[in-house]
Amino acid sequence: MTGLPVDGPRDSFPVALVRGVGRAGGNVLADAGRFAHFLGEMVRALREVRTWSPELVRQMRGIGVDSLPLVVTVAAFLGAVSAFQTRYQLFPGVQLSVVGLITRQSIVLELGPLLTALTLTGRVGAKMTAEIGTMRVTEQIDALETLAFDPVAYLAVPRVIAALIMIPALVLVANFMAIASAFVTLILATDVTPVDFEAGLRLAFIPFQVWYSVIKSVGFGGLIALCCSYQGYVAEAGAEGVGRSTAKAVVVASVAILVWDGVVAALLAPFIQA
Repeated sequence: MTGLPVDGPRDSFPVALVRGVGRAGGNVLADAGRFAHFLGEMVRALREVRTWSPELVRQMRGIGVDSLPLVVTVAAFLGAVSAFQTRYQLFPGVQLSVVGLITRQSIVLELGPLLTALTLTGRVGAKMTAEIGTMRVTEQIDALETLAFDPVAYLAVPRVIAALIMIPALVLVANFMAIASAFVTLILATDVTPVDFEAGLRLAFIPFQVWYSVIKSVGFGGLIALCCSYQGYVAEAGAEGVGRSTAKAVVVASVAILVWDGVVAALLAPFIQA
């Protein structure tokens, strides 16, 4: 019959699969190229101190001070749960000072930095992406360029520098709060004494264990700010585009955090033994 649409030949499954993989690979490579260009623009924008320095303090407050209640709350529950799990997983007859050792190592070396970074990815990272993405879709970034302002220097650089400074500071606060919470929980709810817990905290401790936590958290801060600023900067038009960029930023930053955590552990774990 004439006038009816005629379906063309359909691709076989192998051909469709190859085309789909090729299309996905091309998108990944294109996104990687845009991200590399964004990094280059950030390095260049570091020279424009007069553009990004006025925003730095405000971003430090938003990332660090405003996140402090959430970080302290998460760390308090983290310490309490870690303490309970450690105490009641011990075999009978094991010295109770081991509880302090295991709690300190698990919090300082792994749980404190990692959970704090993942928590801040949801709070700080999503906010970064939404703010910059909204400026992109409402053409405020184009207006900055028209006024001879470098948008990367004004929007991305202060956020990255603030994250590199404040997220390690928040991780140190979280480590301290988690250990203090573990101490209070063990003393009040278990048979561990203050002497036992203090002995465990001192056992096999070296200062590099704290630096190990700081090194991790510096990388976490940079990854959160870079990934989320970039996704906001390239957000597509419309509310749906901003939402899609925000969700993608949180996912990509979280995966990058886990990868960095594994890399640091593989490279520096041999140096944290007393």
